[in-house]
Amino acid sequence: MSLPRYPEYKDSRVEWLRDVPTHWTVMPIRLAARLESGHTPSRNRPDWWEDCSVPWFTLADVSQIRRGGADVIYDTKEKVSELGLQNSSARRLPAGTVMLSRTASVGFSAIMGVEMATTQDFANWVCSSSLRPRFLLHVFRAMRGEFVRLMMGSTHNTIYMPDIAALRFALPPVEEQDAVVSFLDRETAKIDSLIAEQEKLIALLGEKRQATISHAVTKGLNPDAPMKDSGLAWLGEVPAHWELRSISSLSTKITNGYVGPTRDILVDDGVRYLQSLHIKSGCISFNVPYYVREEWSREHKKSILAVGDVLIVQTGDIGQVAAVSDEFAGCNCHALIIVSPVASVVAGDWLALVLNSNFGLHSLLSIQTGALHPHLNCGNVKDLYVPVPPLGEQQDIASFVRTQAAQLEALRREAERAVTLFKERRSALIAAAVTGQIDVRSVVPPTKNIREELTI
Repeated sequence: MSLPRYPEYKDSRVEWLRDVPTHWTVMPIRLAARLESGHTPSRNRPDWWEDCSVPWFTLADVSQIRRGGADVIYDTKEKVSELGLQNSSARRLPAGTVMLSRTASVGFSAIMGVEMATTQDFANWVCSSSLRPRFLLHVFRAMRGEFVRLMMGSTHNTIYMPDIAALRFALPPVEEQDAVVSFLDRETAKIDSLIAEQEKLIALLGEKRQATISHAVTKGLNPDAPMKDSGLAWLGEVPAHWELRSISSLSTKITNGYVGPTRDILVDDGVRYLQSLHIKSGCISFNVPYYVREEWSREHKKSILAVGDVLIVQTGDIGQVAAVSDEFAGCNCHALIIVSPVASVVAGDWLALVLNSNFGLHSLLSIQTGALHPHLNCGNVKDLYVPVPPLGEQQDIASFVRTQAAQLEALRREAERAVTLFKERRSALIAAAVTGQIDVRSVVPPTKNIREELTI
């Protein structure tokens, strides 16, 4: 899409704005909208938290507006009472007020669809007749870089109210604001539709990958193979020549990685130290580096990893499993269950695939303990039964799954790349429109498909 520029520009003297159309007014936002903060009534007064009926926007609601997920908010997870409002600095603000998160999850914005109050974690803007709330919403979404800059100097992720009050923007006439809002609402809706298509594709590719693994490790590659009932929940029939054996009978060692505080053992370089966050989608990814001293690792040699060891996430994201490759042999690990297979009977790649299947996931979840903090115990893992084909067949199936998974992964990455480019296009379009880098006053809604306008 090729859009015209305005005839004349001026220097805004505002870093994030740069040059703006000469007839736009560069000013503090607070001169076009009344700035309000929020508050939390005292929790020590139970009577202030009775008969709560006023919507009260808190950090628990930020998920609604993260990544521009919702423009207008009509309901909140918590409510506050009229008595609580009367005895605190919190105020009931009118519908149309624009909220901006300024603490923790910084820089997310939305418009109040009904009267509501907020916590002190939000800066709230009650727009005057000269400023359309939806235009201000788009302005805030174009200011993400500015918000990041402002919170860099704070101890916590916070933008302080004096910095909020000093925020500046370029204000066009109301009729131009309406044109910008109409243009952006239309164009971003098209882009959002394309993003949703790609995200749906990514989810389907994930399901296809899981189905491929699950079928291969429970039914094998030969569709004509005689079958038998496994007698195991979630497994059903398996090829008749496969064995069903407990993990304890297939392993030389089942143990835990180091369990204890890490603040005094981590160093800048040394032996790589794997944790649960490194085990994702059946692979080990050392994308967040942690290291321990070689001496420490030798002192905790029972959790030094060898090729073929199978790592099972013990707490948190239970069900994530990966086999140790040559690349990660010699690493140590934290709070992971380590299964060392009997190499002459079962390959680590095979056992990891089985535990990554739907059958494996259900099996692991069925033995987790702890209501508040679910976790796995080695003693329970060793008693799980798994299907065991002959070693050569294990290797053939593992090779097949790797090939199929690689093809699906290539498609997933392509879809993720498309999502990234669409989001970049969306952000750039918003920024260009609200800073006057494009003139949308005379834009006629296009009739051609947006796929022709967005090059991936």
